[in-house]
Amino acid sequence: MNSLVSKIFKTHQSCSDCPSPQVIQSFFEELLGLLFPEYALQKVKSEEEVSARLILLREQLGAILSRNQHLHSGKGSDLAQTFFDQLEQVFDWVHQDVDAMFEGDPAAKSKTEILRSYPGFYAIAAYRIANLLHELGIKLIPRMITEIAHSRTGIDIHPGATIGQYFCIDHGTGVVIGETTHIGDRVKIYQGVTLGALSVDKADADTKRHPTIEDGVVIYAGATILGGNTVIGKNSVIGGNVWLTKSVPAHSKVYYQTQIHHEDGLVTDRYVFKNDIDATL
Repeated sequence: MNSLVSKIFKTHQSCSDCPSPQVIQSFFEELLGLLFPEYALQKVKSEEEVSARLILLREQLGAILSRNQHLHSGKGSDLAQTFFDQLEQVFDWVHQDVDAMFEGDPAAKSKTEILRSYPGFYAIAAYRIANLLHELGIKLIPRMITEIAHSRTGIDIHPGATIGQYFCIDHGTGVVIGETTHIGDRVKIYQGVTLGALSVDKADADTKRHPTIEDGVVIYAGATILGGNTVIGKNSVIGGNVWLTKSVPAHSKVYYQTQIHHEDGLVTDRYVFKNDIDATL
């Protein structure tokens, strides 16, 4: 027992003074509830109340950052002010994402349904908030926010990823979007998609390891796209279960075609690639 006591004490002494997950989750959920009343315990009753709650949340973030100077290189209160000065764009972009999900999902009966029940909305909203903090040079806290969404939705988006407007994640469970991924406007992704790296070598940490997905691309369930040099050209369609490690030109269709195996002959599965001129890979 004495050995265990000593080990536990040493872990507490060596633990950095970072904000606890509970503190960050409380801040994030209060902010989300203010921005989207579907997540609030009760709706605000006046514009004055909105202003007061924004000020309170700004002060909370400033206090968190001031207590954790090692997580950034600025002044906590100034960073919090800058975050809230830019929050309107996050608000507008998430509403555009909701529009994209409503337009792209025939099962969606209303935008309220998306806001209240779709994991894609929750994960994207968390990413937009976390990405703004990330862009301000704040460490760890953005990752904690996206991991809150990851644990709730099964959607793992790194806050360092770059994602354009009108982004849609349908169903979403198992989606992984890596740190250096670049995604354009009006992209739609289904469940089980991985936008990942070819290498997991620590020496590549500062390089672009994840793919670029240009405007208007649709990626269906289970597809895996890997590599920092891999570019999926605009308005392409990547079919389910496709595995890609090389670029695809604009307006392409890549899909996995299953073949039936007969005892009297050898038939293998294949991938089919089409653009303006049909070709088979």
